[in-house]
Amino acid sequence: MPPCNQTRKLDGDPEVVQGDGGVGTIKKIHLGEGSEYSYVKHQIDGLDKDNFVYNYSIVEGDAIGDKVEKISYEIKLVASPSGGSIIKSTSHYHCKGEVEIKEERVKARKERAAGLFKIVENNLLGNPDAYN
Repeated sequence: MPPCNQTRKLDGDPEVVQGDGGVGTIKKIHLGEGSEYSYVKHQIDGLDKDNFVYNYSIVEGDAIGDKVEKISYEIKLVASPSGGSIIKSTSHYHCKGEVEIKEERVKARKERAAGLFKIVENNLLGNPDAYN
């Protein structure tokens, strides 16, 4: 797939810290210039290829801060009535102790994720043969 110039730069390939790429695998992703964070550790929690569901958690890194143990995500692709796909994303914040996450922070992360999905969508639409 051609690189997407609008996404933040990663410093090299993700480093596999543990696992073989399947469930339980932990990758350290170094975020490059232009990112407000330096790295995240990403753990694969589930992969259902038949139903197009991917579960993962951000388990370490400055992106989760000191009040959150981890942020778990479920990404699901479902068929669109128009013949395309719809991405459904759910996130769960697992806090340390009795910490409350402010709605503004959740909203900001949702907006950032929506922007990233839009960038990926535009790149895929502009390069329809990238995965053929």
